[in-house]
Amino acid sequence: MNPDDLPLIQDALREEGLDGWLFACFRGSDPVALKLLGLQERFMATRRWFYFIPAEGEPIRLCHGIEPDSLDSVPGRRVLYGRWQEWQAELGRLLQGRRRLAVQFSPQSIVPALGRLDAGLADFLRDLGVELCSSGDLVARFEATLSDEQEAGHLRAVQVLEACVEMAFDRVKSALRGGGMLSERALQREMLAFMEARGLTTEAPPIVAVDAHAADPHYEPLEQGSAEIRPGQVLLLDLWGKERAKGAVYGDLTWCAWTGDAVPPEQAAVWDVVRRARDAGVAKAEEVAVRTVFGWEVDRAARDVVEAAGYGDAFIHRTGHSIHEEDHADGANMDDYETHDTRRLLDRTVFSVEPGIYLKGRFGFRTEVNVLLKNGRARVTGKRQGSLPALLVEG
Repeated sequence: MNPDDLPLIQDALREEGLDGWLFACFRGSDPVALKLLGLQERFMATRRWFYFIPAEGEPIRLCHGIEPDSLDSVPGRRVLYGRWQEWQAELGRLLQGRRRLAVQFSPQSIVPALGRLDAGLADFLRDLGVELCSSGDLVARFEATLSDEQEAGHLRAVQVLEACVEMAFDRVKSALRGGGMLSERALQREMLAFMEARGLTTEAPPIVAVDAHAADPHYEPLEQGSAEIRPGQVLLLDLWGKERAKGAVYGDLTWCAWTGDAVPPEQAAVWDVVRRARDAGVAKAEEVAVRTVFGWEVDRAARDVVEAAGYGDAFIHRTGHSIHEEDHADGANMDDYETHDTRRLLDRTVFSVEPGIYLKGRFGFRTEVNVLLKNGRARVTGKRQGSLPALLVEG
């Protein structure tokens, strides 16, 4: 944690009407705290510790006496405890008169990524008269917002990914027209090499999937079982990557195509539903220009389109996720399906909008764009795929 961030965090606490932010961790039980406080890489503690940032005043580092230096890298006054009664008494003193406290907590456990506070400690804090409030928006504000350079790097990454899609479509066209064999796995390897040659790194290789494999949202083309790409198939490409610089932010795109000369009516109709759902989700995010928008609302806007078309049971994942230095980051997800994400869409954050329809055993479609919030407005950071290209159409 940079000491310069402390006044910003305290400003945010006051804006949210909170009396403080309590971090509590035992043997890595709160990875959100470790990351936000900058303790991940060199931190090792075997005893319970607490860190309290009040809305006003000096933070407190509450550590076990056997590990007195465990929180020396963060600002604040150090207080040591030994017996269990001592940490309880110290927390009681520390929180006296505090009424609303931010913690890594999600009411009803509806957003599990935030559920790091153990139930027993939650009971203890409530017995002190404290109202527990989710830290979700605070975490996003200080862990998922983009600097100017991160924004620029994200935009460059998206451009490389879009170029990679064009290369992949051209490669499939060439193989199909020339009669050569090209497997999902082989195309995946070529796409990965293309990205790496242009300065991108990724936590996992792209998804290349045809027909029934495209109906599996997390399909992975392995050496054994990878399908050959043939004429007359749905082709789905999902790829994500970021620049190699420290702090670089991911781009994450999904594009689809038809590997024939004319898109069949059913595939064309399903694609149209997915495309319209994506645009409905983006339109909902654009409402940040006039009001506060929550992650679940974007999912609901996209899902309503899919359900109205009769494919609700085939849209089996959330509409989108937060993007930052990790492809799945700590900001609001576009989700009213797997969770009910009540985190706000915050300025200078980026997230995906990626609805899909998956007809098991037959084919699936997904279309994915990234949306950046900046200066109170939302915009797609790359291209939006329009019609479904037929790769064997002449011209």
